[in-house]
Amino acid sequence: MQNKGAILFLAIALALVTVYQLSFTVASYSVKQDAKEYAEGDLVKEVTYLDSISSLPKDDWSFLGNNFKEVQSKEINLGLDLKGGMNVILEVSVEDIVRALSNYSDDETFNRAVAMAREKKKTSQRGFIELFGESFEEIDPSASLAAIFGTMELQSKVNFNSTNEEVLKVLSDEADDAIDNAFNVLRSRIDRFGVSQPNISRLETRGRILVELPGVKDPQRVRELLQGTAKLEFWETYENPEVIGYLMEANNLLVDIKADMEALEQAEGEETDAAVEGEVSSVDDLDDQETEQDTTGDKALLDMLSDTTSTEEAESRNEWNEQNPLFAVLNPAVTRDGQPLPGSPIGYAHFLDTAQVIDYLKMNQVRSIFPRDMRFYWSADPMRGDDTESIYQLHAIKVTTRDGQPPLDGDVITSARVSYGQTGSNAKVDMSMNAEGARTWARLTGANIGECIAVVLDGYVRSAPTVSSEIRGGSSEITGDFTIEEAEDLANILKSGKLPAPAHIVNDTVVGPTLGMEAINSGLNSFLIAFVVVLMYMIFYYSRRAGMVADIALIVNMFFIMGVLASLGAVLTLPGIAGIVLTIGMSVDANVLIYDRIREELRAGKGVKLAVADGYKNARSAIIDANLTTLLTGIVLYIFGTGPIKGFATTLVIGIVTSFFTAFFITRIIYDSLLKNNMKLTFATKLTEGAFTNMKINFIGKRRIFYVVSGLIIAGGIISLVSKGLNPGIDFTGGRSYVVRFDEPVSTTGIASMLGEEFGENPVVVVFGHEDQVKITTKYKIDEADAEEEVETLLYTGLKPLLPDDVDKDQFLAEYRQSSQNVYPTIAFDIMIKAIYAIGFSLIIIFLYILLRFRNWQFGLGALAALVHDTLIVLGLFSIFYGVLPFSLEIDQAFIAAILTVVGYSINDTVVVFDRIREYLGIYRKRERTEILNLALNSTISRTFSTSLSTFVVLLSIFIFGGEVIRGFTFALLVGVVVGTYSSLFVATPVVYDTIRKGETERVLKGKKSK
Repeated sequence: MQNKGAILFLAIALALVTVYQLSFTVASYSVKQDAKEYAEGDLVKEVTYLDSISSLPKDDWSFLGNNFKEVQSKEINLGLDLKGGMNVILEVSVEDIVRALSNYSDDETFNRAVAMAREKKKTSQRGFIELFGESFEEIDPSASLAAIFGTMELQSKVNFNSTNEEVLKVLSDEADDAIDNAFNVLRSRIDRFGVSQPNISRLETRGRILVELPGVKDPQRVRELLQGTAKLEFWETYENPEVIGYLMEANNLLVDIKADMEALEQAEGEETDAAVEGEVSSVDDLDDQETEQDTTGDKALLDMLSDTTSTEEAESRNEWNEQNPLFAVLNPAVTRDGQPLPGSPIGYAHFLDTAQVIDYLKMNQVRSIFPRDMRFYWSADPMRGDDTESIYQLHAIKVTTRDGQPPLDGDVITSARVSYGQTGSNAKVDMSMNAEGARTWARLTGANIGECIAVVLDGYVRSAPTVSSEIRGGSSEITGDFTIEEAEDLANILKSGKLPAPAHIVNDTVVGPTLGMEAINSGLNSFLIAFVVVLMYMIFYYSRRAGMVADIALIVNMFFIMGVLASLGAVLTLPGIAGIVLTIGMSVDANVLIYDRIREELRAGKGVKLAVADGYKNARSAIIDANLTTLLTGIVLYIFGTGPIKGFATTLVIGIVTSFFTAFFITRIIYDSLLKNNMKLTFATKLTEGAFTNMKINFIGKRRIFYVVSGLIIAGGIISLVSKGLNPGIDFTGGRSYVVRFDEPVSTTGIASMLGEEFGENPVVVVFGHEDQVKITTKYKIDEADAEEEVETLLYTGLKPLLPDDVDKDQFLAEYRQSSQNVYPTIAFDIMIKAIYAIGFSLIIIFLYILLRFRNWQFGLGALAALVHDTLIVLGLFSIFYGVLPFSLEIDQAFIAAILTVVGYSINDTVVVFDRIREYLGIYRKRERTEILNLALNSTISRTFSTSLSTFVVLLSIFIFGGEVIRGFTFALLVGVVVGTYSSLFVATPVVYDTIRKGETERVLKGKKSK
């Protein structure tokens, strides 16, 4: 074996990297198990435990030099269908951006063009601005866009002489900036949901953003916060030395309040009701007390601070915390010697304590101590230098307007960009404002020289630069010890208030934790059962030693797949597990091809060593062709798929690559080692030694019979498709679906009738798994993105008679609703178009690959005919059996993934047969075509049987144990394996035979000769 050392080195390096990557998952799992043991079923305690570990510095907790947050970021990331949570796709409204850029022009041509572009967008993949420009031109070819968009904000980019093309380019650039700003705003917002490992990413479609929030508790709050328009504000601030005295008094007051409350509790039951009321009244009187604080006595102030921060007289930290309630959770911003630090931050706290700090400061008695014009805002980012990223600063904001609004907001920003100093080392942010903003900014900065101006986004301070001088003209330079990333973030934040570009939800999915846990269990069960069955089959069919070598390759393959998933940060979904399990079945194919070739060489009289070498050599071409065609299908799936389908494609592609490496190279190294030690090798058991040898089925002679059989099945499917149709899921039609679990079995017709009274028409209700669980699908108000809360209320009201009396709406949504999905019409059309593209591109790519690989269009046509044959039969069976079988047969994204997988599997089978035909055409030049093709088909039956059986058994385990969510998906794969095996034997090769004329046989040999 050539390059054995390099392959061995690569295998060892890959194994070490895999161990390293998977070690983070093991470490994270260990901590989470400790949290569960500590919490004893209390979810709040469990989360608190994990948060406390996350906030520990590396000196207190680390693994391979990483703190717990970093460890979590490197572990295998489970999809929301496995751990529960919310998946949201948002779309920034480019139409709103265009309207805002025009200053909401009332020009008739403009508004007609916007309306026309909106209608065109419903059935087009082109961008809104392109469609708007086209519509504007259609309505009035002589009209000028410059007359509409020559606004104050765009005066530097659009002038009276600008052409329509130039204006559209400006609009496109501005829209891109607005989308970037929206993305940055959303990225900052998702950190507030209190979930671990949130994810936000851009999708290929312009303006679409994917947000994944595992374990989210309040989906409606998520919807509201994500869809809100960015609110950028500029506020004056109090300086820390002005505020720290108030904090001292607030701390002392909290001590008194706590003592009074303890006295009240002690007095309960011992005094009369009147006495108790008197005590309460004496405490409540503090609400109206105005306490004046002398902030000029620095020495007295520092003495007070020293008293409250000293712990020498306290026996323990807990005792000190009891004596200083406020400072136990809010550390004052002072130097080591007690001097107050300059700036607007008045203190800092751990993120777990921020809510308690605000609760203290909001108490009526405490609030009365502080000036009425003082507000408190937390910083958006952790303190610089905090390795744990868990400490946040509290800023004191000064309200100087009568209406309580900020003196300046983000609407006045015209541009913000990162620039660098003369040396190019210090990053800074250059900001420009319009004329109105410039006047206010000059007044604001002139009145606050030497003090801070807080830049607040969505209620959190993003920056608080100190004013060095009055700034006129609206152009400002914000400096600081910024990194490039920090400067870019600040520039993006400043631009976020420039345009009202709200993001609208076009697709959201909620999966409850119960359904997620069930998905994990069912996925693992199907994986383990399939894995064990395949391992046992290889030993049974190919002898103990040869089977063990193949099994080692399978185990190493699984090991590598998980390591690659972890290193790439890929998300493992339930379809992803199905992809891994399917990879198990398909990875057997390479071993089967090699072993069958070795057995052929042994039957030809060769020694074991030479038979092994020739077996690997002769199987290589078929293995590469089969894996490449399936790989191409997986890549197409990845490009056009979204969410779980992309997860399926990811694991499928990774599995194909690793299975080829392990099956072809790892097993070869093992066999070389065994042969070197003169180990006895056999590649068949007594039961399987003669299996499928000397087969003489006349496939070509009976091809017309199979043409008729296939034709009848396809005709039946087409009749059903025309008369009955398919059952399109909401992925393609738009709609809302809910999976609801009840305490006992329910009637689907009864539920449909009950909800029909609420929705105005009966929804589609089907049993989902067990008889106590149903899937409800409706299109009620699907065009209204903000109607989700209303629909949930109607759902609860309609199902209330089937629920216990004490179950309210919140409990229903949290415990009885297992999952929900909303797909709005805009994205439904895009999903359908992508599905069509995916199938079309797959067929074209495979046809071209076969054409190039075999140098003959007849082979490409035969493969294409088999793929169309398989697709039509699967579609026909889904049409015939939907509503008959007791599980969902919806046509959705998962079904498209199944079709493409069937295409990949079918072409895998077909290519193996074609490769053998090409070989035999070169060997048996003088034999008749019929004999050669039959000989090739019969010689591959052993491989076809082993691969198809193992794959079928694997899929059957997924179908039975994999859970209801992917049952329709695996049913399509099961049908596809059977049909794909059939078509590779009875359709693809006969089509090649019928399209190659007798005189053209020699042309087929060109592919062989050129090798």
